[in-house]
Amino acid sequence: MNDLNLLQKYNVPVPRYTSYPTVPFWSEGMDSERWKSVFHADFVAGNAQKGLSLYIHLPFCESLCTYCGCNKKITTNHEVEDEYSLAILKEWELYRSLMTEKPIIRELHLGGGTPTFFTPSSLRKLLSAILNTAIIHPEHEFSFEGHPNNTTREHLQTLYDIGFRRVSFGVQDNDAEVQRIINRIQPFQNVQQGTEMARSIGYQSVNFDLIYGLPRQTPETMRNTILQAISLKPDRVAFYSYAHVPWTSRGQRLFDENDLPDAAKKMQLYVLGKNLFLDNGYYDLGMDHFALPHDDLYKASLQGKLHRNFMGYTTQHSAIMLGLGVSSISDTGNAFAQNEKALHSYYERINNNELAVHKGYFLSEEDKRFKHYILDISCRAKTTWAAQDDELVQQYALPVLQDLIADKLVEIEERTVRVTPLGRHFIRNICSAFDLYLQRQGKSNNQRVFSKAI
Repeated sequence: MNDLNLLQKYNVPVPRYTSYPTVPFWSEGMDSERWKSVFHADFVAGNAQKGLSLYIHLPFCESLCTYCGCNKKITTNHEVEDEYSLAILKEWELYRSLMTEKPIIRELHLGGGTPTFFTPSSLRKLLSAILNTAIIHPEHEFSFEGHPNNTTREHLQTLYDIGFRRVSFGVQDNDAEVQRIINRIQPFQNVQQGTEMARSIGYQSVNFDLIYGLPRQTPETMRNTILQAISLKPDRVAFYSYAHVPWTSRGQRLFDENDLPDAAKKMQLYVLGKNLFLDNGYYDLGMDHFALPHDDLYKASLQGKLHRNFMGYTTQHSAIMLGLGVSSISDTGNAFAQNEKALHSYYERINNNELAVHKGYFLSEEDKRFKHYILDISCRAKTTWAAQDDELVQQYALPVLQDLIADKLVEIEERTVRVTPLGRHFIRNICSAFDLYLQRQGKSNNQRVFSKAI
């Protein structure tokens, strides 16, 4: 079977595996008292040894990018910065009350929305208030998502002074017509200026997010976008598949679906992009990520130290990932929790001195083992299942794995599954073999839950 046929065969709805079990299988109406108890116990057990990853969701954007599936609030009123920052700090203090000692922060990421919607002074005030009550690990990694149109030198310098050394610019696409349709007008010179400013200040890693499968993209426009991006030598690139989910992202209903590339054309865009990255010295880390050989993410991959969480691939493997802000997700290792998605509900819960958790999941021992298998595959391209899971693997995973073996995507020896070089392009599909929730319910129910693999 040739590569194109494989791409067509495995272009099915599967999760991105930033968690296991994945979010659609979590329960609404989370037991907040049980969550607090688990958070407290897991913090006591893990903080001193592994520390904390902190994600802060800053949801505001001045305009709607119609492709976007993130939780965001569109406004040009910057007075919202103070109210939201106060809520974040109040939520942080609610979690601090569950901690027995100062948290050791290994990882901090600002996501959105548009984090650079906030002024540099607002960001400094918010972050200083949090970091002054914590210990910063000597090997920390602080990163943020920057919009090329509004990330100023002052933003970059302010965050650098706080300890940030990585910025990820949302480039998406450089073609003027594509930008017009997705309502993200962003001249390439803005990307170039932001990249050059970051490097002149001292940022060690400048990353680009690019998307394939957007309306009106063609091989020619995709090639131009990638070659322009590569000309700036981003240290790593996330090359994401556009997920068309208009039933959950209302802005996508504004698209004429005839403008979207069909499956074959979208695969052509993916293969074109992947080959351009590989031809220009980037390494394929799996699941949408490419990196230059000097980048820490690539080094972690070589050393078998790559980790994956709700922020994507990371070099840090902390005990707890704590999400602050509307819709943010936390992971203690034994439980997941997601905050209220509506801003007014988030404010109401926090102002009532309650944690804003709304949806979540408490993991069983079986869940934790299969979570480990999926993490191993996504980060180390191999896993070995435990003897106690033989029956479950035989019933649910092996039927999928046999197909993957036949297509030379994996190899199995005793209880060890190894991903082949060809299989690295199908990591999501391989992970899904060990997703008991997915396999038990049958794939017919996934069409409106997960985006397609390619």
